[in-house]
Amino acid sequence: MEKTFTADIPDISEQWYRDAVDVADSAPTPVQWFAVHFTEGVILLLGLLLVAVAVSRLRHADPWGRALALVAPAAVVLAYGCSEVLKSLVDEDRPCRGAVAILAGQCPPVGDWSFPSNHATIAGALATAVLLLSPRWGLLAVPLALLAALSRVFVGVHYPHDVLAGLLLGVAVTLLLAPVTARAVAGTLRRRGVPAGREPVPTAPGPAAERDRAGH
Repeated sequence: MEKTFTADIPDISEQWYRDAVDVADSAPTPVQWFAVHFTEGVILLLGLLLVAVAVSRLRHADPWGRALALVAPAAVVLAYGCSEVLKSLVDEDRPCRGAVAILAGQCPPVGDWSFPSNHATIAGALATAVLLLSPRWGLLAVPLALLAALSRVFVGVHYPHDVLAGLLLGVAVTLLLAPVTARAVAGTLRRRGVPAGREPVPTAPGPAAERDRAGH
């Protein structure tokens, strides 16, 4: 795909990047190791959390909750796709392309552009999906997503504005797509039968019912 424009790096973002890389370089070795593996671990954790809350809504929620559980993962995938499209349009090179020492070890190859951060996009989308399905678990997911995004700057592979844009993209796509799509899906579920979690619960016969049965 042909590039439409070349990004200009904000001075403040470049300065914050260099400050973060300097801090990372002087951090203790265990902290560096943790930072390198943190993002992938958090995204995996957020993904498992989304699956858990989605399954719970599918089993116990009304048609709206079940529909939201079905479409939320699709919104996360779409958010990732949007970040890939933006990367192909904005040819912002990685900040680690120079002689800067980074914790990530190797800078991603040329053509793997920096804006926006895919990891931050996925983290933002996953956290938003969890928040929509379960506000209680969302209180855990949101700060984890923020830390995951910041870790991409700390290890040296993204500018701060890359991860900020990724987070906002993930949040925006999920917030816009999931509720709108869920309305249509919920209507289909209502037309198909009794919603999950609302079936009549059979009760054991009480003493009066036993006496009536004995009289007959």
